[in-house]
Formats: sequence, C-alpha cells, structure tokens
Amino acid sequence: MGRGDGSGRIVSPEGADDAGTGILHVDMDAFYASVAVMDDPSLRGLPLIIGAPDGRSVVSSASYEARRYGVRSAMPVSQAVRLCPQARIVPPDFTRYRAVSAQVMAVFESVTPLVEQLSIDEAFLDVRGVRRLWGSPGEVAVLLRRRVRDEIGISCSVGVAATKHVAKMASTASKPDGMLIVPAARTQEFLDPRPVGAMWGVGPKAVDALARRGIRLIRDVRMSPPESLVRAVGPALAQRMQQLARGEDPRSVETERIEKSIGHEETFEVDIDDLVVLRSELLRLGDRVGARLRATGRQAGAVAIKIRFADFATITRTASLPEPTEVGQRIGETAVSLFDGIDRRDPVRLVGVRAEKLRDSAGGGATLWDDDEGLRRLEGTLDEARARFGAGTITRARHVGRSGGLAGADQPRPFGRE
Repeated sequence: MGRGDGSGRIVSPEGADDAGTGILHVDMDAFYASVAVMDDPSLRGLPLIIGAPDGRSVVSSASYEARRYGVRSAMPVSQAVRLCPQARIVPPDFTRYRAVSAQVMAVFESVTPLVEQLSIDEAFLDVRGVRRLWGSPGEVAVLLRRRVRDEIGISCSVGVAATKHVAKMASTASKPDGMLIVPAARTQEFLDPRPVGAMWGVGPKAVDALARRGIRLIRDVRMSPPESLVRAVGPALAQRMQQLARGEDPRSVETERIEKSIGHEETFEVDIDDLVVLRSELLRLGDRVGARLRATGRQAGAVAIKIRFADFATITRTASLPEPTEVGQRIGETAVSLFDGIDRRDPVRLVGVRAEKLRDSAGGGATLWDDDEGLRRLEGTLDEARARFGAGTITRARHVGRSGGLAGADQPRPFGRE
C-alpha cells in the first residue's frame, strides 16, 4: 500500500501530450480496502483498517479515509485505532485478493502481452506495440482505467512515461484514481522539483543521509558531485540515483518475473524470550523455506533473518552461504547462527527467515563430495510424504509442540491539475 493520503495529487486531462511515452505503471488504489468495499458497499466512504482485530497484528492496508488520520501500512493495529477510533477493522482475505488480482492482470494482458506484474496490485505495461489496436499510450491508460472500474469494480491510478521509473513516480503522484502523463521531452521538468524520497528504491535512511548534505530534491541529486553522493549512500546507490535523476532508465518490461527471494515469517501470540523456542522456530521456518526452494527448483546463496522485538524495533541480518543450497536444515542452522550473533535479548514478537541470491538448482556443476547428500535425501523424502499425506501431517520431531504460540502468518505548464 502506498503511504500517501491522496492530498496534493496531480492528474492529466484526457488528450494530454503523450509524445515519446510507451510505458505504463498501473497501481490499484488502496487495493485491499477497495476489495472490501466492492464486496460490502456499506463500507464505502468509511475509514477502513485491513488487519486482524486482536491488537497484535499490523495494518495490511487502509482506505484513504483512514490514511488522512495518519494510519499507515505495517503500523500496529492498536496504534491505528488510537489515531482513528471510528475506523472499521476488516480482517484480510488474501484468497479473495489473489482472485481479484488475477482478474486485473487478465484485463492488462488482453490489451498487451508485455505485462510485468510487480505485486498483487501493480504492474508495468509496455504499450508501444499496440497503437493500431488501442491508440496512443495515453488513450490506452484511459481505456485500462475504465475497464478496471467497469469490469472489476475498483479504481486504479496510471502513470504514463518513457521509462519505468518515471511511470511509477507518475502513478504515485496521481493517486488515488488518477492518471498522469509525462511526455518524454518534459521528463527532466517533472523530475527536478520532486523530493529524493520519491525515487524508486530510495528509503528513509538514504533520505536522511542526503538531507544532511543539503540534497533534498532530485535536481540536487542530478547536480551534486558524484563523490558527495557516494559519501552519503555508497557507490552503487549513488550511481543509480544520478542515472535516474537524469531520466536514464534502460530497464525493459520483463514478462517473466523471477523471484529474488523466498521467505516465511511468523508472529507470536505472546512475546517470546525463550531462546530454545526462538531457535526452534527459526529452524522450522528454514525447513519451510527449503521446501519452497525445492518446489521451484531454486537454491539460496544467502540467508537473512528478521527479528521484531516487543517494542516493534526490527532488525535484519544476512549471511552468504559457502555453497548454494536448497536444504532446509542448512538454511535453518544459518538462521540460528545469525540470531545467536544478535546482542539484544528482549522478548520477540516476530521472526522471519528468507533465502536470497537465488539461482536455478541446475546452475552449478556437480561436486566430488556433497556434505548435504544425506540431508537432501531426507528432505526429499519428507517432500514426497507431505505431497501424499498433506503438508501438516509430516514434520520433524524437533518441531512438535513448538508452534502453539503462533498467530499465523505504497510556473511552466503544469503536468496536470491538483
């Protein structure tokens, strides 16, 4: 979910100049909340919080009415209710969200085969090759917004630009329920006055580091000496930011989305300070991650953990593996090692394990000695048993009785008008 509340939106009128464009970024508006309203029209216009009402969950999404009170995603539901006491809490229904998402993506794919789904509620589209069928990129954007509204019953915002980065920024600026077109010739004019935090991939820590050096706008990024940016955010991000600040983004729309990581996390019903329980849970999550890796034919080159403490402070740790693996026990043991390296021992409310630096299992050559051969055979046997008898019927003895405390699993001619 986006963090904006819809204030300050800018939109383009139909028929606006779309010369040199061809990339669309389409983003559903407050998707989870919109689906809830679609299924229950009596909720329309109310401040909605999508999350479990047990007080220990976090906000999955919120309607724009709730966002205007400061409600944000990943915020504790208890805090969200304090900010907006009149809000209605609606439990999430992820099966329903996936079904509606599939309908939305089917609409996109009926217009162009070049669709890159970024998440359950947003996608890039390359529409340069469908002009004869559907018209110019701006006309396609109007068509898509109308079809999503009429055929599915929710609204979306669309950015139209020459590159993916600018298209995504434009859709964000037009939310909710808007369209913003940035013609290629006016890309720099659009970018320069925007805050650095509006750039894709620039997080709060980078924004703070840049602000300490007087770099607050994209114009500042473009005009700053490279060494100043490097000192603030490091060489890799500095180079990428300056390229994006100049409107340079050669990335194409990728129709086959490759997972960059696979992970699982669990929230405890009560905060846990028992190290034995926490280590056991990390091992169990490692097994789950390993099973997903094997199911998709992938291996992990690194393992990351996420630990959220009782005060909601969250830390992450990552370690590269000596050899890529899909063995859950190896992933779990690495996760435990990372956890043991954390000094803080406050009660924990959430733990997560993630496999990173993924590659195809067939990507490496055979080795003379395979230290994990026995583990690999064992876990393959477990996979077969779960497939035959059900995922919940087969588990390691070390996990039995360990999961009882779990709660489950964004002056010159104006670009548009405000």
